[in-house]
Amino acid sequence: MYLIACFLFGIANFAMHKAVVESGHPFVEDTKIYFGRHFGRNGSYLLEFGILLGAMLFAYSGSGMILGFYAVYTGFNAIAAWLLLSRRM
Repeated sequence: MYLIACFLFGIANFAMHKAVVESGHPFVEDTKIYFGRHFGRNGSYLLEFGILLGAMLFAYSGSGMILGFYAVYTGFNAIAAWLLLSRRM
């Protein structure tokens, strides 16, 4: 059950990440330049994937606490995506 919930949170995180990356917001464009210089063109996606992979590995081992941490992480991502996409920030 933990693994499925982490996977669904991961889908939500990747969808929000893609929407923010494609938004054209000036802050995001500056960040893409930074990540592109140090981690390659898709570096931010690799970071997001690493976080998802770590959460799923902990969830697979039966750690219920990771579900709470990953849910909070997803909530913060949702707030940040809303702020950037609505141009409130």
